Amino acid sequence: MKNPFDIPCVIFAGGKSSRMGSDKALLPFGGFSSLAEFQYHRLSKLFETVYISTKENKFDFTVPLLLDPPTQGLYAPTAGFVSMFQQIEDETIFVISVDTPFVSEAEIKTLLEVYTDEDTVVATTVQGTHPMCGLYNRRLLPQFEKMLTQDDHRLGKLLKNVKTTYVKFEDEAPFKNLNHPQEYQEALKLL
Repeated sequence: MKNPFDIPCVIFAGGKSSRMGSDKALLPFGGFSSLAEFQYHRLSKLFETVYISTKENKFDFTVPLLLDPPTQGLYAPTAGFVSMFQQIEDETIFVISVDTPFVSEAEIKTLLEVYTDEDTVVATTVQGTHPMCGLYNRRLLPQFEKMLTQDDHRLGKLLKNVKTTYVKFEDEAPFKNLNHPQEYQEALKLL
């Protein structure tokens, strides 16, 4: 049986972090100098290849980067998806947001094992869909390029218009985003 983790993983860390007040990817976390390094270190234990999608090299550790195409003032993951599929040749890629450090191997494995040949497989909970935690197929590159040129960055709209499998998780806790300073402080206490 094929190892479900035998695909690339891309950590998206190019957001604006406006609600946090500073770049959350660079906040110290879990004994590492940054949340990005924490995520890279833990996900590298699962996946053979892990990349970080970002606008620029802002990290103080060595990591394979996928730099967004030049987009003036755009902080949407659309640019990262375009860059990802232009630079990685694999058909399917697992993506995760840098600000979800509690998505564990169990949740990731569930998503990987559900995937057959959909355009995308994403996590969903009672609180909503988590498009930045799932698998995406390179067939979606033309849609992402179109979204980028049309300045339409609604991932939820894309998911509704392609072959998507939503994987329901009962526990909200692993999918909690660190968007605000108090959420970051709470996450530090949970470590």
